Amino acid sequence: MSDLRYEAPDSVDAAVSLLAEAAGNGKVLAGGTDVLVQLHADLIEPEVIVDIKNIQETLEITESNESYTIGAAVPGMELIDHEGFSSTWPGVIEGVALIGSMQIKGRASVGGNLCNASPAADSVPAIIAAEAICNVMGPAGLRQVDAEDIVVAPGKTSLGDGEIIVSFTFPKRPPHSGDAYLRLTPRTEMDIAVVGAGVSLTLDDSGICSSARVVLGAVAPTFLLVAEAAEAIIGSPVDKAALTKMGEACSAACNPISDKRGTKEYRIKTAGVIACRTAENALKRAREN
Repeated sequence: MSDLRYEAPDSVDAAVSLLAEAAGNGKVLAGGTDVLVQLHADLIEPEVIVDIKNIQETLEITESNESYTIGAAVPGMELIDHEGFSSTWPGVIEGVALIGSMQIKGRASVGGNLCNASPAADSVPAIIAAEAICNVMGPAGLRQVDAEDIVVAPGKTSLGDGEIIVSFTFPKRPPHSGDAYLRLTPRTEMDIAVVGAGVSLTLDDSGICSSARVVLGAVAPTFLLVAEAAEAIIGSPVDKAALTKMGEACSAACNPISDKRGTKEYRIKTAGVIACRTAENALKRAREN
């Protein structure tokens, strides 16, 4: 710990260089709500902490005709307060709103919530359901990675040495689209999800589901993008029969553990229920848009 260095570069290139020099023994600091806790608990012993909050690209929220670009270090409360993004992706906001207390959300970032690589992270199922793209910069340059491909195991990401997520790109929504996020927790506030579900869907002009993405959290070592669950509602009016099939597909996809928050069997059973309720919320929004 005595050899720990703190660096606060003002450019992406400088941050990448510092992390590459650390050869896998560096940590990125955005909000610090996970990294600093791990550091003080001696769970990690990095050579260098690279604070990215002085890098403009990580702190911006920009809008184009096709998309929103959200900096990886944008605090949760700033994203919640952004009227345009919140109205376009309310399900993502529902996930972000559950990242701890208001004080925590004042610092915690979506980038940190994803890269901490907890399978129970609240913002991530909705981010994956939204088809968000991660803009990753590293020694080899820029590459774009689907959000579902970042977390590869609990506490582990697919990012290579020297790579950081600079920002996320979220597409604009077509008409008759909606998304939602729900979770089940032992307590009503400030707890870790037993099951989390993010759903995004689009209806055609006749009210039939034309596309959907269904994502589960806290029920496997990584987040689950359940194609079979989406297929169960695509081509339907998202009625009770279709939702029942969707819920069954979600439960079948689960591979959870038992812990103090819930048994394996409980998680499997409730995953389908929570996913169906989330889909109903997304459907209501799609019909209103």
